[in-house]
Amino acid sequence: MRLLLLHASRFRFEPTKRLEIGEDWEGGPREFREALVVFTTVEKGDEANQEALVEKAAGEIAKQVETVKAERVVLYPYAHLSSELSDPATALKVLRALEGRLREMGLEVHRAPFGWYKAFSVEVKGHPLSELSKSIKAEGEAVPKALVAEKKAVSHWFILTPNGDLVPIEEFDFTAHKDLKAFAAYEMKKERRVTKEPAHVRLMKRHEIADYEPASDPGNLRYPPKGRLMKSLIEEYVEEELQRYGAMPSETPVMYDMGHPTLKSYLNRFPARQYVVESEGRRLFLRFAACFGQFMLLADSTITYRMLPLRLYEIAKYAFRREQRGELAGLRRLRAFTMPDMHTLARDESQAIEEFLRQTALSRKVLEALGIRRYVTALRITRDFYERHREDFVVPFARLIGEPILVEMWDERFFYFVTKFEFNYVEASGKAAALSTVQIDVENAERYGITYVDENGVRRYPVILHCSVSGAVERVIYALLEEAERRGKGMFPTWLSPTQVRLIPLRDDMLEEALAIARKLRNRGFRADVDDRDMTVQKKVREAEMEWVPYIVVYGPKERESGILPVRVREEGKIIQMGLEDLIERLERETRGFPRRPNALPILLSRRPRFSR
Repeated sequence: MRLLLLHASRFRFEPTKRLEIGEDWEGGPREFREALVVFTTVEKGDEANQEALVEKAAGEIAKQVETVKAERVVLYPYAHLSSELSDPATALKVLRALEGRLREMGLEVHRAPFGWYKAFSVEVKGHPLSELSKSIKAEGEAVPKALVAEKKAVSHWFILTPNGDLVPIEEFDFTAHKDLKAFAAYEMKKERRVTKEPAHVRLMKRHEIADYEPASDPGNLRYPPKGRLMKSLIEEYVEEELQRYGAMPSETPVMYDMGHPTLKSYLNRFPARQYVVESEGRRLFLRFAACFGQFMLLADSTITYRMLPLRLYEIAKYAFRREQRGELAGLRRLRAFTMPDMHTLARDESQAIEEFLRQTALSRKVLEALGIRRYVTALRITRDFYERHREDFVVPFARLIGEPILVEMWDERFFYFVTKFEFNYVEASGKAAALSTVQIDVENAERYGITYVDENGVRRYPVILHCSVSGAVERVIYALLEEAERRGKGMFPTWLSPTQVRLIPLRDDMLEEALAIARKLRNRGFRADVDDRDMTVQKKVREAEMEWVPYIVVYGPKERESGILPVRVREEGKIIQMGLEDLIERLERETRGFPRRPNALPILLSRRPRFSR
């Protein structure tokens, strides 16, 4: 916002012609004496944090009134103090808010009409402070209305039993459900600040999966080759599952115009903070999910009832949320992350409920395949939706989960969804993070103009489901690392392990034969390497165990003669004698149905750089 403040002996204006955007005006010309005239231009970007902007502008105006001893204030909309103008609706809203705030401060305030051609004349006093220009920028970041609503929402807490009974949380016996008890306490307290570094941060660095990038914004991590490999495997697996489920792939932009009327409306309905960038005079936000692009694509599509349910997905690389600095924690809470994001158009609530239950089952399957079996379930729901759909949704959902569920119930709907569930991982510290989620969205079809044609040729708005079957890819790795720390024995699923087989030659003259075995394994699609470094065999075995390599083979003359390999199997904690083909058969069995990718690191450990210091 730009202001030109003139201390005037006399100021007169006369509206001459109303524009299409002009507000109503009656009374002809107006004249004021001993006034502080404030020529006001509302600029692009001012819509982001209007409340703070108005407060700051009102403070500057009031200060100048006091300084020059003006008797009244005249706000005069003026589009010529900047070349970067806000849209008319925002400008008028800000001007009216500024007028109201000045009145609240006890000032006599008048305002010229917005959206008119006007003639004016002004006699400015000649003292040194009679003319002053100001550029006003709101301090602090804009807070979406949904975040404000989230803080104001009154929650009622219950436990939903597997047979569908709703028990007030204070009456539930948590004795056999320690994770659920910790999760309920975490959710009800709503304290997200990190006071102690989570265990997985040490592990992600030690395993060279991820690390902080000091040259970037906090919450933007870097991923060395092992971390990139694991992420790509998870992404590929999730994508395959979504396609098997019948979802179609898409790719959409990572940034969008904050001034776009539809997107601006949605921004205020989604509880997340955004990164903002400027380009060619426009303010754009970096997406925090794939919703924007997919909804814009669906709004431009021709869809009939025969195509429903229609499923569209994107593995969003990246999604961005400007989480508060004190809440950032390793892979658990980031500002840049990879989000598998599927949206489903359903014909009505009945079909949406059917899809919700199917996608819940799919999410459970995906998490278990990823190696995550310890999690608790939350169901968040409006009282109206609960009462209307207890029998056809809530009870079947409870039976599907088969474990007690934390329920957060609201008397009113504060967000775009009427219900959502999450699978949440609870770490030993009591902190938790959402993984899989499904939501039923009853707003955005109409907001974006997404329609389908029913059997009678009538255009109707579908119900939309938002689903992430795994949650953010980074959080999957977070949960695996935290669970390893909790169990006291780390292990990734074999298909996800950066190295699946480590060969350790007993002597230098066995190196070539160990390499030959490793290459055979690689040719069959498995990630094998050879530790040829100058250290004892015992230390090599210990380091392979610290890397959580699932299969370790020490190869020497005895193995050369017999063809039998002493395979140290991490999962079982013992050495099993088997031939190479037996090992391959076991690897085939453990990786069947999962993607395979080669390890881009050199086959010899002596030739690998260390990506940490």
